[in-house]
Amino acid sequence: MRLVMNEPAERMDRPYARRWWALLVLCLSLLIIVMANTALTVAAPAMTEDLGLTSADLQWVIDGYTVPYAALMLLLGAIGDKYSRRGALVLGLVVFAGGSVFGYLADSATTVIAARAVMGAGAAMIMPATLSLLAATFPRAERAKAITLWTATAGLAIAAGPLVAGALLENHGWSSTFLINVPVALLGLVGALVLVPPSKAADRGRIDYGGGLLSVVWIAALVYMIIEGPHFGWGVKAVTAAVVAGAGLAAFVLWELRHPRPLLDVRRFTDRGFAGSNLAVALFFLAVFGAFYYLTQHLQFVLGYDALDTGLRMLPLAGAVFVGAALTGLLTPRVGMKWTVTAGMVGGTAALALLTQVGSGSSYGDFVAPLVVLGLSIGLALSPCTDAIMGAFPESELGVGGAVNDTSLELGGSLGIAILGSLLATSYSGHLSDATAGSKLPADSLSTAQDSVGAGYAVARGIGDKARQLTEQAAHTGDLQQAERLRAQAGQLGDGARQMADAVGSAFSDAVAHTSLIGAVILGVGTVVVALLLPGRAKAVAEPAGEDRELESAGSR
Repeated sequence: MRLVMNEPAERMDRPYARRWWALLVLCLSLLIIVMANTALTVAAPAMTEDLGLTSADLQWVIDGYTVPYAALMLLLGAIGDKYSRRGALVLGLVVFAGGSVFGYLADSATTVIAARAVMGAGAAMIMPATLSLLAATFPRAERAKAITLWTATAGLAIAAGPLVAGALLENHGWSSTFLINVPVALLGLVGALVLVPPSKAADRGRIDYGGGLLSVVWIAALVYMIIEGPHFGWGVKAVTAAVVAGAGLAAFVLWELRHPRPLLDVRRFTDRGFAGSNLAVALFFLAVFGAFYYLTQHLQFVLGYDALDTGLRMLPLAGAVFVGAALTGLLTPRVGMKWTVTAGMVGGTAALALLTQVGSGSSYGDFVAPLVVLGLSIGLALSPCTDAIMGAFPESELGVGGAVNDTSLELGGSLGIAILGSLLATSYSGHLSDATAGSKLPADSLSTAQDSVGAGYAVARGIGDKARQLTEQAAHTGDLQQAERLRAQAGQLGDGARQMADAVGSAFSDAVAHTSLIGAVILGVGTVVVALLLPGRAKAVAEPAGEDRELESAGSR
């Protein structure tokens, strides 16, 4: 076997023999870039304590990855199409690994955010490259099955991130969650050179860098607005970002409509199947990332599981994703994507509806059914959408097609964390204020506790620690009257600590139920819209341009 696979996929007269091994490399690459976000939700408490992060710092540690990731995908996908899709994958893995090493060495909020941004830029090269290489390597008859496995990998990564991070945090610091990416990225890099055939567009023409720059501006501004507005208020920064995003989008659409070789032919969005598929992906990940954001917090803070236990308890979701993926592989060819996608979105809505029953007395058992239903729904709905989106692009634009799918995914996820996360915070603060009304707890403690569920439990622990200190003082003082006073104060503080802890748990559980209701409404309305947009079996998403249909007879090249 040659050390490096050098025969381009486009020149093969039959399907590439080691294409399933190549898919394994592509899925491995996808796994680490999705895990980079979900693992951080478990590592965040340790990172916050070690670096003294504010809530704003922590938000940007999470979203410093998202902004470059979402903003750069379209342009980098087009560059990969023209020059080398495998080259984009390899370079992306190198950049991602470099950012991970940077994150491992980081010792401040600023350097962690910078490291996450570098990782996001690497992910923006990797993500569209995985889909474009998949589509170029597999014949059309096998592509749906390959995309199903690709989608299942994304679902697995959502649950595997907390599990891997939790296992590392048992004996190592939070920085180990960055370093674990390096050997996996290096393995993916070697696998890409040995097993993945090179691929590029036969006649991509000049890249529309003007459209690419406009896409970077409006998507970056939109994601920034999504992050800044709900979490930090609609001040000058958020409003300016909104204006830039709106103006940038308008300019991008006008530019693309007039350009002879546009980066993205925006007329594709007039096709109902294409528009419906993108909307379904965005809405689904709005629900998934939003729910994941508060479920991991509930398991850790309210139910008291450590990082590893939290990861283990997310596994039902990962297993259900694979079951759902197997079902969609059987059902979609028989009933059509309209029905499997709609059924998946109905299932996702039902999962969120089940979470509205969460209360202060809920145990982990109450979360198993929602996790299983949500996992089944992910597996059922997403791969048909991705297949439809990729099928709408000719061979020369597979990287752009992958970038469109992934941008919809990332924008949906960002909206989910921003919108549902903001609703969660507001609801938690309001419920905690009601639960502690009339209490004798210090006002500054109540104000601090309203910041987040973690802050609330920290306040309760602080009050409890003070109660224990007073009890110890009472035990060592020789003045009986003073000892009695100290024990009385300790008793009051102990009662206050228990009251605060109970109020925090109850308030957060109520906030989860309220936020899940809003999420269910959003996804439910979206399900109706998507069902109306998606065509029936007799109609397909717009076929690729005629000059590229020859890829069907050449094994999808």
